[in-house]
Amino acid sequence: MFMNKTPTKKQSWFGWCMYDWANSAFATVILSAVLPVYFVSLVPEDGATISLFGFTHTFRAAALWGYAVSCSMLIVAITSPYLGSLADRWSSHRRFLFAYCLIGCLCTSLLFFATPGRYLFALILFIIANIGFAGGNVFYNAFLPKLAQNHELDRLSSKGFAYGYAGGGIALLLIFGIIQGYSFLGFPDKGAASRAGFLLTGIWWFVFAVPTYRYVRVPASPVIVDKPQGGIRGYFRIFTEIKKYPSLLLFLVAFLFYNDGIQTIIVVAAIFAREELALSQGTILACFLMIQFVAMPGTLIFGRLAEVYGAKRSLYLALTLFIVVTIFAYFMNTAWEFWLLGFIIALILGGSQAVSRSFFSSLIPKGKHAEFFGFYAISTKFASVFGPLLFALIIDLTGSARLSILALTFFFIIGIILLTRVKTENEIVVS
Repeated sequence: MFMNKTPTKKQSWFGWCMYDWANSAFATVILSAVLPVYFVSLVPEDGATISLFGFTHTFRAAALWGYAVSCSMLIVAITSPYLGSLADRWSSHRRFLFAYCLIGCLCTSLLFFATPGRYLFALILFIIANIGFAGGNVFYNAFLPKLAQNHELDRLSSKGFAYGYAGGGIALLLIFGIIQGYSFLGFPDKGAASRAGFLLTGIWWFVFAVPTYRYVRVPASPVIVDKPQGGIRGYFRIFTEIKKYPSLLLFLVAFLFYNDGIQTIIVVAAIFAREELALSQGTILACFLMIQFVAMPGTLIFGRLAEVYGAKRSLYLALTLFIVVTIFAYFMNTAWEFWLLGFIIALILGGSQAVSRSFFSSLIPKGKHAEFFGFYAISTKFASVFGPLLFALIIDLTGSARLSILALTFFFIIGIILLTRVKTENEIVVS
């Protein structure tokens, strides 16, 4: 009987935010903190020698990880316009969202079987699971414009990120406890406890996505609105339309640059700490726990700063601090320095992303919200390809993960430069 009732606005908002709570366990455990460290233990110390199409090369664990992230995001970026077009035609955004969700949950759980030495098996499962995570978020974000009015976008966007940091933090805390207490819980070693954590993460993601399935039932904004031409053609058609709005285009390009830097920091921080700083798994996990629980109030505070001082000024502050982080990371050698950088990142991470999402939405002209927001969601996947790829290439060419981290400064500098040229409605009126 309950399932036949139309969900209230409060229930719909709760259901939408709960998907962030659910899949953020993947973001913290698999993408950021636990799997990268465990993956280093699977790869031989002298590197993994892989032969493909007659070409043989030896990869460091950090480079292999960067290539895997880049590969998975490239697949999402290429396929999302086609699948988005199908979802629009069939009005099946919820089905696509939960298909991606199930694929991600399953492959995450199967990482339980990535025993010592099976680094290729772990890498393939991670790539597919990350496709489920990132691909699902394209359809998840499409519901935001239909669930909130323009003046509510900042609030719901920030609330979703806050739920995500809370859920991801609690999941990481639980798995941190399992790994640290492996002996008491009957596991032979921390590796076995980590694999149990991967299984638990898949289950967590699936269970806490249920409220989303129950309560988010409004029609989503089309991911790519293009009836005559679907897929990539539709994607480029919308790009041609966006070019008519210079400030919107400039912000989109700026965001694609600096968000690429942010996403790369998220996915390589743990493996950098393990390989370059030789920090213990316990130290790395404890730092990521701190990041999760500081990031939650940090997201809400940053959203408030954007309301008081404006989104652009808030983003300038965040990007400047990210530049400081990348430069300082090049020189750091101790655990306390890693903790300090983690604290700074925690304060600006979620807020910068939430404000970016709502700021872009505020620049969209009336009547174009659905298609431009869909373009934005897919474009972020294209952008997330290049940062991890650059990180991996520099390690391959120089053998230095420090230079790879320092190179990310480029993305933030370009982002700031482009952002200064973005004109909001108020600035246009003043000028």
